[in-house]
Amino acid sequence: MKALQCFAIPKSFFKILALSAMLFFIPGGTTLCTAQTVKVTVSGVVNDSHKKALPFVNVVVKTEKEAVFVTGTVTSEEGRFKLTDLSPGSYILEVSFIGYTSRTVPLFVGTLSDYLDIPAVELEESVTALNEVIVTAAKPDDNTEKMDKKSYAVKDNISQAGGSVLQAMQNLPGITVQDGKVQLRGNEKVTVLVDGKQTAMTGFGGQSGLDNIPSSAIEKIEIINNPSARYDANGNAGIINIIYKKNKQQGFNGKVGFTTGLGALWERHENLPSIRPQYQATPKINPSVSLNYRKNNINAFFQGDYLYTHTLNKNEFVTRTYNDGTVINQHTKRNRNTGFLTLKAGTDWNIDDRNTLTVSGLFSSEKIIDRGDEPFFNADLTERHRLWQFLEDELKTTAMFSGTYQHKFKEAGHLLNIGLHYTFHREDEKYFFDNIMPDFTGKDAFKLLSDEHVTDFTADYIRPLKYGRIEGGLKFRRREIPTNMQFFPGLNSPLDVNAGGWATYKETIPALYGNYIFENKKLEAEIGLRLEYVNLQYDVNPEHNTYTSNGYNYTQPFPNVRFAYKINTRNKLSFFYNRRVDRPNEIDIRIFPKYDDAEIIKVGNPDLRPQFTNTLELGYKNNWKSGSFYTALYHRFANGTITRIASTVPGSNLIYNIFQNVNKSYNTGIESVISQEVTQWLKFNLNANFYENQIDAFTVTNKYPVTHTFSAEKQQQFSGNTKLNTIFNLPKDFDLQLTTTYLLPDIIPQGKIESRFSVDMGIKKSIQKGKGELFLNASDLFSTLVIKKEIQGDGFNYTSRDYYETQVIRLGYNYKF
Repeated sequence: MKALQCFAIPKSFFKILALSAMLFFIPGGTTLCTAQTVKVTVSGVVNDSHKKALPFVNVVVKTEKEAVFVTGTVTSEEGRFKLTDLSPGSYILEVSFIGYTSRTVPLFVGTLSDYLDIPAVELEESVTALNEVIVTAAKPDDNTEKMDKKSYAVKDNISQAGGSVLQAMQNLPGITVQDGKVQLRGNEKVTVLVDGKQTAMTGFGGQSGLDNIPSSAIEKIEIINNPSARYDANGNAGIINIIYKKNKQQGFNGKVGFTTGLGALWERHENLPSIRPQYQATPKINPSVSLNYRKNNINAFFQGDYLYTHTLNKNEFVTRTYNDGTVINQHTKRNRNTGFLTLKAGTDWNIDDRNTLTVSGLFSSEKIIDRGDEPFFNADLTERHRLWQFLEDELKTTAMFSGTYQHKFKEAGHLLNIGLHYTFHREDEKYFFDNIMPDFTGKDAFKLLSDEHVTDFTADYIRPLKYGRIEGGLKFRRREIPTNMQFFPGLNSPLDVNAGGWATYKETIPALYGNYIFENKKLEAEIGLRLEYVNLQYDVNPEHNTYTSNGYNYTQPFPNVRFAYKINTRNKLSFFYNRRVDRPNEIDIRIFPKYDDAEIIKVGNPDLRPQFTNTLELGYKNNWKSGSFYTALYHRFANGTITRIASTVPGSNLIYNIFQNVNKSYNTGIESVISQEVTQWLKFNLNANFYENQIDAFTVTNKYPVTHTFSAEKQQQFSGNTKLNTIFNLPKDFDLQLTTTYLLPDIIPQGKIESRFSVDMGIKKSIQKGKGELFLNASDLFSTLVIKKEIQGDGFNYTSRDYYETQVIRLGYNYKF
């Protein structure tokens, strides 16, 4: 019976089911993802009755019904043939050769595999000469997408062009941004990949730094809600894959661009008294260049981007009320300067027709200067208790090396890929504090140095089949992060100097996976299994005042199952199941207290353990000529949910935010996406997502700064969001995009976040015969986006309003050559 408890469905499931029934019958629309034309390569071999290869045999593809010629080729000297650029549909493959009896073979081309390899075709000798046969095929609807992901071209996102990757993601369907983190279907446990790999730029197994990566460097963004076994097992909400630009045209070509802009155009909420002014009219500068040279068997590429910004990063007003009646009004203001440089270069060497070696490297440097002010006042703002001013000076440096080898077998799409990837990431962080009290001023500081070394070895094998493909492979990771924290206390220092020292994070993960994909006229299926072993050791300075060395290991299977039934060529039902894990990141277990807020202290927890999650999804899709409609009903349930707990200890008003594994949690909802081309000049995309988040009641024990127990009642919140993208294709090569986003109130640890609303707009014009492009856009056009929270803590509650920078205007120019 205990096992069945994992599948408990909240009562709100039926509310969501009712919504799904309504959305199911909405007419007309297409997914918000970019329509993709799937083109498939079909290969095979032709033999005689003695299993000997036949060269120069005619191979013709025709439609199944009308017998209309589609494409054709002849076999090579080895008897092999390859037919490229076939659209999904049902065909007849006709094989003919003088002196042999012709053969016809039914051929089905689906959308799940880019390559198909049909069984060997054998021809019998004949004295009858063959007559030429011409076959035709009806071309199916090109508006298709693969079963496992949705792709979005960044260049089509006009209203956020010239910003960061995080800003570009805000307009994509299914994605919301909360507290600087990306959420899929209301869940922030998202794994972000760069070119299909986990990197230190975005955090191994998590997400970080997205607000500093320029979108000008990115070709497209992929969203994978139900990852297969070939992906790493972490990220229960799904995967976002960021694809960098890379051109493979012949000769020398490239693209240059320049974007400038202003943010924080006016003061949305005035400062509390006696602190430095908040940033206004913050500058944004983003030059970029992409170069490519391809000749013979060499393809060389280079990508360079620099993003320099001033940002009002935080402007939060908090009222804290304690159980003893004490009221504190707090204001946290951060003026941030950021310079982010990215350089990427590499070479593809086509050794011969079947072997390719790619060597690439990436260097990034991110410099952050934060100047912060935190005044603390009494209830009526007549008395200032404290002023906490700080300077954060942080330099993040990343260097990545990647070497990949690809061997192509005789069959098209039959591949072996081997890769070796190494990443070095340094975090050099310094904080300087002025602790200004009524009767003294103290000057404190700390320095954190963290070096991350990650080595990945991967091997992936892909074999096309007549009705799909098989995939298999292995991955081995070794990751080590030594960190060192030094505290420099001043007069009457509030810093916990005994919580410093060194700590080293060590992670070893070998994994194996296998995947089988099948597709015919009526069915689609994918069945996979990933087996993962994890050994994590966290070594802690023995003089630390709270924590000791710790770690864990496990061997766990992570299956995935997908089935789809094609009702007809326009309608499809699908079912998904997968099991995934969220391992604590190093920063989640980091033992050092962080003082970027003077009275709300963040501390990691080395006792944190992985969170295992199961996801079920039932989907329906309807396509038609001018659009499509997709809806999915999903249910996600997790054990050992990882969340931050805010609590106080006796005798102190300081709040400690500490990560903990709490009880079970659930996320149940429905997502629907509609898109319609109304006319040649107007189309829209509408995304609606409604869900309920629930965390069961729990009791945990916090060890820092002293052992204390915290209990919370069950939290439950019905929430959701809608997003409307409207595209106008105007005369004289003008395109206009209007994006409207509305988010309902949602659950957060120990409280909720209120509703939010924003409108973004962008316009671009093609110039210089299509080689040049000008664009102008504005985010949060009406300055309505304010983050409002209510928190019920242990011995206190607080409300907050964050009027950080959301309104930005950008002007940019791109030129292709």
